[in-house]
Amino acid sequence: MRIAIGSDHAGFDYKEQVKVLLKELGHEIRDFGTFSSEPVDYPVFIRPVAEAVARGEFERGIVLGGSGNGEAMVANKVRGIRCALCWSLDTARWAREHNDSNVLTLGQRTIPVELALELVKVWLNTPFAGGRRLSRVRLIE
Repeated sequence: MRIAIGSDHAGFDYKEQVKVLLKELGHEIRDFGTFSSEPVDYPVFIRPVAEAVARGEFERGIVLGGSGNGEAMVANKVRGIRCALCWSLDTARWAREHNDSNVLTLGQRTIPVELALELVKVWLNTPFAGGRRLSRVRLIE
């Protein structure tokens, strides 16, 4: 699978470990940065990941930050992206089964690295269970 990955400084250490895991699993990856733990503005590195997935250049994307919340917000602003913030094996499984998530976000400050790596594996290996996926949401006024 082709996977785009990116992080801010607060997710950099986990990003490096996720990259090792992805390579061990035989995936092709492209790292969109950041490339150190020096403070950066996270949207600069997260949005390009989401845009590349939305264009179909990559099948999936993984973005990392301190909490993962800001990364999810940025990624989900890109049309066609379904970015899920996961913190348990169940949330990772459900993100794929029920929501057909194409981008995963993880918070380095919120979960242990061992769990983060397990979440990546579950998320990558869980198929979408099918059904109807909402592409647009109509708000009731």
